[in-house]
Order: sequence, then C-alpha cells, then structure tokens
Amino acid sequence: MKNYKRHLITAALPYANGAVHIGHLAGVYVPADIYARYLRLKGEDVKFICGSDEHGVPITIKARKLGCTPQDVVDKYHAIIKDSFQKFGISFDIYSRTSSEIHHKTAAAFFRKLYDDGKFIEKETEQYYDTEAGAFLADRYITGTCPKCGAEGAYGDQCEKCGSTLSPDELINPRSAISGSEPVKKKTKHWYLPLDQYEQWLKEWILEGHKEWKTNVYGQCKSWLDGGLQPRAVSRDLDWGIPVPVEGAEGKVLYVWFDAPIGYISNTIELLPEEWEKWWKSEDTKMVHFIGKDNIVFHCIVFPSMLKAYGDGFILPENVPANEFLNLEGEKISTSRNWAVWLHEYLEEFPGQEDVLRYVLCANAPETKDNDFTWKDFQTRNNSELVAIYGNFVNRAVVLTHKYFGGKVPTAGRLQDADKEVLAQIPLIKKQLEADLESYKFREALKEAMNLARLGNKYLTETEPWKLAKTDMERVAAILNVSLQLCANLSIAFAPFLPFSSAKLQQMLNLENPGWERFGSAHILEENHPLNPAQLLFSKVEDAAVEAQIAKLNATKKANQMQEAGSSSRQHSTSPLPGKEECTFDDFMKMDIRTATVLEAVRVPKTDKLLKLTIDTGLDIRTIVSGIAEHYSPEEMIGKQICILANLLPRKIKGIESKGMILMAKDESGRMRFITPAEAVDNGACVN
Repeated sequence: MKNYKRHLITAALPYANGAVHIGHLAGVYVPADIYARYLRLKGEDVKFICGSDEHGVPITIKARKLGCTPQDVVDKYHAIIKDSFQKFGISFDIYSRTSSEIHHKTAAAFFRKLYDDGKFIEKETEQYYDTEAGAFLADRYITGTCPKCGAEGAYGDQCEKCGSTLSPDELINPRSAISGSEPVKKKTKHWYLPLDQYEQWLKEWILEGHKEWKTNVYGQCKSWLDGGLQPRAVSRDLDWGIPVPVEGAEGKVLYVWFDAPIGYISNTIELLPEEWEKWWKSEDTKMVHFIGKDNIVFHCIVFPSMLKAYGDGFILPENVPANEFLNLEGEKISTSRNWAVWLHEYLEEFPGQEDVLRYVLCANAPETKDNDFTWKDFQTRNNSELVAIYGNFVNRAVVLTHKYFGGKVPTAGRLQDADKEVLAQIPLIKKQLEADLESYKFREALKEAMNLARLGNKYLTETEPWKLAKTDMERVAAILNVSLQLCANLSIAFAPFLPFSSAKLQQMLNLENPGWERFGSAHILEENHPLNPAQLLFSKVEDAAVEAQIAKLNATKKANQMQEAGSSSRQHSTSPLPGKEECTFDDFMKMDIRTATVLEAVRVPKTDKLLKLTIDTGLDIRTIVSGIAEHYSPEEMIGKQICILANLLPRKIKGIESKGMILMAKDESGRMRFITPAEAVDNGACVN
C-alpha cells in the first residue's frame, strides 16, 4: 500500500433545495466524517471538502412555487444545511457553495479550457419550448399523462406515482408547467462531452485498475461501460446557473452535473488559494470521494473524464466508497412527500444526543444493501448498547475510583491472568478496527469499538470490585486500573464515530486529546493521575420520545394519503359547489393567511364536532377551536401543517377563546379537507 503525504476527502455536495435528512447522513456524511477524523487522529495531513450544490432545475421550480428567487431558496437551505452539519459534528475543513464568486470563476474557466482545446462537440437538437413564456423547458417543466400508469401530472423525466423513468417525448398531452400551454419543438444548440472517446481509458482505469472498489460501485461502472457511453450535454437552456462563457451562448448555463463536481476544486481553492494544486495535482495526494449510489456514474465516469480531458496533472480518486440507500420505517425516504427525519429537527428535538444518531446510522449503515431506519431500533440501540454497555462500564469505573481511591488512578500492582487477558485484547481489537476503517467498512469498525466496551463491561461485572472492597483493596486497585485503561482506550477508539461523547469521556479522565498512537496501550493513564467527576455519557431514550416521532410520521403519512386521494378525486369529480359573490381586492388583502403547525389537539368536552387545537403560527402559540372532529381525530392532527386566517377577531366557543380560523376545502358530499402547503414551509409563512 502506497504511503501518501496527504489525504483529500470529498463528500457529495448536498442539493440546496431542502434540508439534510438521515438518508444523506447514513449514505455520505457520517462515513466521510469517520474517515476524516480517523486519519487526523493518526496525524495525517487531511482536507475534508464539501459545499452546497445550488444550481439546476429543481431549485428554479421550488423558487417559482414559493414566489421567490432561486437565490432566496439556496440562501435559506445553505444556511440550514451548514448549521446542521456543524452542530452534528461533521468536521469539514471548508463548507462552501456553488453560487460563490470563486466557484463561478473556476467552473467557467474549466469549461473555457475544454472549449478552447476542442474537447467538446456541438450538436443542434429539438427541445420543447414554451411560446407563451418564451423559454425552453427542462424535463421537470413539462408535465402530462404517464404512458405507463395513466397518472396525470407526470414529469418529463419521471412519474412520481409509478416511479417510471420517462422522457418528455413519451408524455401524453404534454403541457408547460410554467404557463400551462402546449409546448412546441424548437431547435437549440448545446455542447457535449464525448464520453465515448474516454471509454477505453475508463475500462483500463476502473475495470483493470480498481477491482478493489466496492462491488456496487464496480458493478455499476462495468454496466455503464459495457453498455457503451454516449456524448453528454454540458450546457442547457436555463436562466439560473453559471453562464456558458462563449459567444452565442446567451440564455445558456453550465449543466449542473458538469458544474457541481468542479465545486470540490473551487472549494479547495477557496480554502488554500496558494497551495491548492498540491492537493489536486500531486501523486502524493490520495483522493477519496464519499457519495451515495445515485452519484456513482458522475464521480467514477463523468468527473474523471472531465479531469482527463482537462489534463494539467489532475489526480483521480483512489476510491469511491458509495453506500446504498437508507429507508425510513419500511418506506423510501422522500423529500417531496416529507417522509424523512430531518437533521435540523432532530437536533432540536434530541438536544445533546448527536452521537446517538451518529451511532445508529453507522451501526445500521447501508454499506452493501439498502437498510431501514426505525425509531424503535434507534431507541433499542441507544438503551441496550450505548447506555447499558458502554455508558454503564465507564460510569461504574469512574464512580468506583472516586469512591475508593479519591478520584485518582490506583496502582495496578500485581495483575492476574484475567487482567492480562483483557489488556491483551486491546491491541487485537485496534488492529481489526484499523483494517476495517482502511477498507471503508465503518459498520464493522464500529462493532469492534463496541466489542471493546463489551469486554470492559463483562470484565467489571465478573470481577465485582464492589464486593472485593470489603476484603481486598489491593485487588480492587488492580481491577479499577485495568478498567480505567480500557476507558482511556475507548475514548480513542470511539473518537472517529462519537466525537462528542469521546470528548466528554476524555474530560472525565482528565486526558487531553490523545492521538491514535496511544490506542492499544495498557498505560495511557499514569498511577495517581487525577480524574474529574463522573458524568453520564448517554441517557435513555424514553418511550414518549419515540412515540412522538412515530406519531409525527403517521401524521405525514395521513397527509400524503389525503393529498393523493384529493388529487384522485379531482380527476373524477362531478360539479363543484356554487361560487360566492365577488369581493374586492381590498377585501382580500385584509386577510392575513399564514401557515401553522398543530402542537396539541383534544376534543372539546360535551361536543361531537369540536376540537381544541394548540398551534404554532411562527408569531405566537395560540388556540383555535374548529368543527372538524367528525373528519379528524386528535391523534391525526398532531404535527399537521395547516393554513389559518390569523387576523380573524377572537371569539369564545364553548367557553374557549378561539383566535383564528383554519382554511378547509369542502366538496359537495360535505367532506372536509385541509388546505396545506405542497411542501413543508416555516410556520408563519404568508399565503398570498
């Protein structure tokens, strides 16, 4: 194995049209952070690079829906994502963004060099065009009837009902999502990277040179290469992105797949403007891309082809340890359906328990196949492993040392065979843990770290120093010395995985930032070394906390079902209820309609129709009494996002002051349904 002078670690740029969820964390960011922290502990020269991916059609669609600019969208989510990563302990050396000036300059220059070197081919094709809007339509701006399942509202690239991959030409009765008009075909010119010209080189580099890559990565690459590569467009007609820097390219921007990976380079330049090249153009640098399986082709075939075309000594990734997908409670995580556990919400709802989620996501990582996250498993792993094994061992060792030896590490004295056997296991566990980390088997590595905690817990349980304290304090001293050495080793072994609790344990042990080289030693803590007071490393996750999360997901599921049912009923509805008399614009503008979330819901006593709802409007916490009990139970309401008329004069209903009115839709059958945002928004957002 080659000894590298430096290690460049990149993590896939998260798309800034939404927050980060547990699928992103398990697939990319937790394993990447574990690897970066491990290398730093070993004293390696490491740079961990990431940033927000802020261009592309989904962002323009979201901006259009929200009635704001694409910059507004990316500014909001970039801030949420960056803050969440920082609080969760993802230790990037830089987290930047592709809307930055330095990235625009770097990506444009990259394109221009390939253009000047004749690396692109130009092609004229026919694409859908909206004559009313005066714009070419990206696939997501074209909707119609799915040719596979007949569902209305399918996009030009995918039907979200049946999951089929589509092309705009396959849609039945295609319409523009901008104006609703029927689009026409119009010629447009674009530049393409001829991937087919790099096919043989890629086969030699990947299929012959990197057989050690994970089977899912190697297999997907082989499938693409065996099927033959085609030229891929590097530009598109769009008004949001990096303008194509050549004459005659007005209204065209760099395709996001071309622009985004250059973000790794531009972010490194931003971090190290004077020495970035040694990180990208030196054979002494080992580069590793951490990604999810949906990015394998871009990082293993497309981006390397871009670097090969550019020349100038750019290095290629040594490995691309992509993970599979993480599901949630048996269903695929979906941002559009709000079926996710969002990191920023977890950090608010489980304060001080960052390491619990890190542990569960690593222990259940989808390294070789899709895995499932459940809240019950989250609770079990925390209570049965972190609390009952690791935390219990550490707490007993430190508490007993304070009780019997004044909080100072006792003298080991003469060790018995049982003590020597336990200490002999530490370097063996370290060796296996290192082997797993070096081969990107983070789930197995975490098991080894927990095996060390199991070893300590078993040792302390079997030796029972609290009983021996009545007759043999010399033996108690030896047992607690061994136990404390195990604790010190645990604080290092778990440091890449659980940085917050490792720091907490090292503070208890009065141990300052021990490096990886000390892991495996039976003498990390000297005799008479003073300890700090004991603290609980982990606390139990109670049933109520888990039940609240499950209720939240159930509310989301209900809302999705209702929305789908509503969509279906609209397709087959008869006649709507009669319209009401006209109102003036001024009348409408007096209404303050806002989004809110239901926090609590109870039935109003001695009534059949009324629910008392406590809601968060973003402005305040208030009560609304609503006649919806015939249609919704209190349990269904908790966690639901609704729209309310916020400035309606308060009135008393059954002795309860109700401040506002919920917006509902009622069909001719009398069925009531909520008016809700298509996507989750902040409480207090105005409905205009």
